[in-house]
Amino acid sequence: MECSSSSNVPSGTKKRQNEAPSAQEDVKRRKTEEEGDEDLRRRHGGSAKVSVRLDRLRQPIAVAQLMELLHFAALGKSRGIKQPSWCRLHRQKKVSRINVVIVDGVTQSLFYNHYLSMEHLRSSYTTRISFTSSYDDVDDVASDIFSLEVPKVDFLSLSAAEEALHEALKYHPVIIKFGTQKMGLTAYLLSQQQMIKNHYPVKGLPGFEDFLCTGSNVRVTDDSPLYGLDCEMCLTMKGNELTRVSLVDSDGNCLLDELVKPQNHVIDYLTRFSGITAAMLRPVTTTLRDVQAKIRTLLPDDAVLVGHSLNNDLKALKLIHPHVIDTALLFRKEHGQKFKLKVLAQAVLKRQIQTEDQIGHNPTEDALAALDLARYFIRTGPLKVVELHLEELWGWSLEESPDCKPEPTPSYRFADILQSLSRPVAFLGKRAFVDLDLSHQRWYRSDKEMLSSFRNQTSHLFLSVLRFSSLSDHMKRSYAHRYHHQQLYHNVSAVFRDMCTVFSGPFPVHFSKKEVKRLFSCCGPVHKVQMRNTGVRIHAKVEFQMLEGATLALEVLNGFSVLGQTIKVQRPVKESMLDLDLNLDALMSDRVNANQLYVSRLSQDVAEGLSVSATVNGHLSDGKSSGFHPGRQTNGLLQTAKVNGKQLHPGTIAPDLSEESLREAFSPFGSIKSVTLPGIHARHARIEFESSDGKHAALGSSDHLLKTGYLTWPSMTPPHLHSWVGMTTSRKMQDEEDDAADKQRPDSFTYGGIQRNQEVSLLNKLDRRLRRVFNSLPDGTLSVVLLLGNSRGFDHPGLCFLEVKD
Repeated sequence: MECSSSSNVPSGTKKRQNEAPSAQEDVKRRKTEEEGDEDLRRRHGGSAKVSVRLDRLRQPIAVAQLMELLHFAALGKSRGIKQPSWCRLHRQKKVSRINVVIVDGVTQSLFYNHYLSMEHLRSSYTTRISFTSSYDDVDDVASDIFSLEVPKVDFLSLSAAEEALHEALKYHPVIIKFGTQKMGLTAYLLSQQQMIKNHYPVKGLPGFEDFLCTGSNVRVTDDSPLYGLDCEMCLTMKGNELTRVSLVDSDGNCLLDELVKPQNHVIDYLTRFSGITAAMLRPVTTTLRDVQAKIRTLLPDDAVLVGHSLNNDLKALKLIHPHVIDTALLFRKEHGQKFKLKVLAQAVLKRQIQTEDQIGHNPTEDALAALDLARYFIRTGPLKVVELHLEELWGWSLEESPDCKPEPTPSYRFADILQSLSRPVAFLGKRAFVDLDLSHQRWYRSDKEMLSSFRNQTSHLFLSVLRFSSLSDHMKRSYAHRYHHQQLYHNVSAVFRDMCTVFSGPFPVHFSKKEVKRLFSCCGPVHKVQMRNTGVRIHAKVEFQMLEGATLALEVLNGFSVLGQTIKVQRPVKESMLDLDLNLDALMSDRVNANQLYVSRLSQDVAEGLSVSATVNGHLSDGKSSGFHPGRQTNGLLQTAKVNGKQLHPGTIAPDLSEESLREAFSPFGSIKSVTLPGIHARHARIEFESSDGKHAALGSSDHLLKTGYLTWPSMTPPHLHSWVGMTTSRKMQDEEDDAADKQRPDSFTYGGIQRNQEVSLLNKLDRRLRRVFNSLPDGTLSVVLLLGNSRGFDHPGLCFLEVKD
């Protein structure tokens, strides 16, 4: 179990025995972010998490900004890397791996057009931000991830002596496993895969069905308590059985030292090792179940057990514990060999244990020795441990070569830095021209083949970049010409305009476009109004910038009376609207909208003229029971209308919203995290509560809020979007294209049912594969999904999804 020594030594040795604000704003921002860090630590139990300020979410990121996050996630403050400029990664030390999935040919507009088909992406990622790329070739994005240089910080600028030492010891088993930097205790916990490899009892594996679990499912931190454990066994007819167990706490106090009666007939007491005799066990009545219960009582939920070859002790105890540090695997030798505890205690702690003058081992003494060795290793760091005990433990001495060549200039490329820290990197996908050594590229003929291979090796890669190309290949075949691409995105854009559009009327004969816009602006910002004269009556097509505006108009203004004439508000009757209710429900329950509330401001006169049913608090209706009574007129909103040729005086206008007024009005419902206003003279806003309870409380008080001049609705627009109608193109381009697209597009989808069905099928398959990738990632992995968008002559951004798997 604890064999001695040695073999090949590496060459260089010989064998002997990670818009600038004003200073004041910057200080305030940092203070707020630090408070946010503390709040996240309290609320998320120590798990890593990415957060982006709401105002920053509306600014797209590019590869350079993404790399700020990846550099910090991999290297952190301890290696001199700063937090990203656009987001914060909380508890970076909890990030164990990084996985990036690149999907070419999918824009954010296509994602939202097929929103219901992308169940995994929309439900598993809490951070979603627009992504832009100036590259025509997807290989360039993958290349940048590996090749963009890490900032030249101090930890990379080693002295010549340190550089030489690092080179000489880079094949040392301790350095290969743990690197050179000091880390917290969580860096040395055995993963489940490592526990299985080293024959630890693991829940769910055959052979351990009758083992007792400690029930410790709490995620441990670098501040979690350490407990030393050691057992002695005897040989019975059923194999090794427990005869004595000792448990010591982090202060060295013995919490438990019990003799245990074996269940089966003893063949050999193994007195020379255990110190146990028949006479010692004769009066003992304590059973295995008794000590199991005591240990469970003594250990807190986040306890970390420490021992030397602890797998044997846990098997003897028939106990399963998920958080362990094994000192036999910390002070590791070549080829998997292990030091004896006695040797380590003598060389490292300068302590004599298991001496010849005592009969057998003292488990309390051994448990304390293992505990002290682990604490020493964590406190000292792997490089210093190797330096201090290189000769005494491993029998190596450094050898300088007189004709050695000068060290090459260090590379600051991200992939090279990671590999210098013994962190494997790999690109997986179709044959590509990626700026990465070919030995780290793995090419596959299909996404299916790549996925199968990746799921078998995910635990071995620190940085993995996967490229899914099936959907892109389909798009290239189906939309081979530039015109087809333009038509596709025009159609997608038209669908979003339909979602934000309502038809209303009939209006009085002299009712103007300006007056229609003023009326409907009470629900949200209006993008465009088009008057429709049927030859009999006047109607209007009203296009909002936000989904919430169109939905509120349907709820609030349907059945409203304008100068004595009742108007009807309805959505377009088109094929694209068939599943609109499902889309809106899904958007309201989207994780990114969970705590978000949409608010629109009314003038007092308008608020008094409206009556909203208390049931209108976020549940979609068809407008038939909106709570508005025909025959009501505004008391001021429409006073600019001409009646019998006479121009009436302008009425009251809704006052501008401010953060202060919104916090005053809505803070009684719950703690407010942020308020986002679209501009200086804003009449609608987004409020983010600390929890969804605040949002639901506000929605439940819609009657009261209406009386004070506020319309509310659950947010349906993800925080990273300014507007739905401007999602696919710039405002200028869209204004030029809207009318042309409307004329070209019939009521059904122009790119055909067959092609659309193919898209749905492929996107469903893509989403399922992305789910399988995510599920295969170990906990603590920073998962990034990049939908690259389309920059080839178009203005269609992509999306970046971020989540630390927990």
